Amino acid sequence: MQQIESVKEFGGYLNRYVHESETCNCEMTFSVYLPPQVESGKVPTLYWLSGLTCSDDNARVKAGAQRYAAEQGIALVFPDTSPRGDDVADEKDRYDLGQGAGFYVNATQAPWAAHYQMYDYITKELPALLEAKLPLIPGLKSISGHSMGGHGALICALKNPTSYKSVSAFSPICNPVNCGWGIGCFDAYLGEDTTTWQAYDATALVDAGARVTDILIDQGTADEFYDKKQLLPENFQAACEREGQAVTIRMQQGYDHSYHFIASFIGEHIAYHADALKA
Repeated sequence: MQQIESVKEFGGYLNRYVHESETCNCEMTFSVYLPPQVESGKVPTLYWLSGLTCSDDNARVKAGAQRYAAEQGIALVFPDTSPRGDDVADEKDRYDLGQGAGFYVNATQAPWAAHYQMYDYITKELPALLEAKLPLIPGLKSISGHSMGGHGALICALKNPTSYKSVSAFSPICNPVNCGWGIGCFDAYLGEDTTTWQAYDATALVDAGARVTDILIDQGTADEFYDKKQLLPENFQAACEREGQAVTIRMQQGYDHSYHFIASFIGEHIAYHADALKA
């Protein structure tokens, strides 16, 4: 774990690191914001999973989250969205498959399986590494994300209900087995047997009995991908209502899919997670 950048922000430090990932079998890059409270001891952590085409750099620059994390005394972790490198499989003509589009699954199909193990990377390898190397309270973490990363946050929490104190999402891909983005990636990464896809679909997981304490979702009404039926929050809400899973889906009038939307409400999400992490 090698630090390659450090910038002081709001009394803390936004650091960037690289390391050799055994899970993804390549060098991975991630960023961590350590709030000023680490000077007095270890702090809880919020993981932020980004969307299609993003790296660790997008959210740390555009979301405006560090100000609120400093106020709450919470570390922020910004992982990459996929493995990367010359030897890593890619689909260069597509933004929604390959590098930048790991979809937070463990791929089982060639050539993707050699590197695309993002679910295990996010839920196992990266937390273990950071809790061993940085002033983070072991096991005290929450998770959030946007779009593909919102999908990732939901499935990571639903599949590991004791690992995260809270979960939220912005414009998540809620039912990927029924949208173009999800079908395209799942077919490539997981193969033609669609029954295996259910393990990485938040709506299917709730229908199968997965539970967390609560879920917060913000969705913009002017989101072009909401209009194109890529996100399907109604399907997720219906599953939660059927199965008794607590969820709050806030339809935010006039907001789109961009980081302008995220920056408008990120403070409320961090406060939501802070309440859970400090309980």
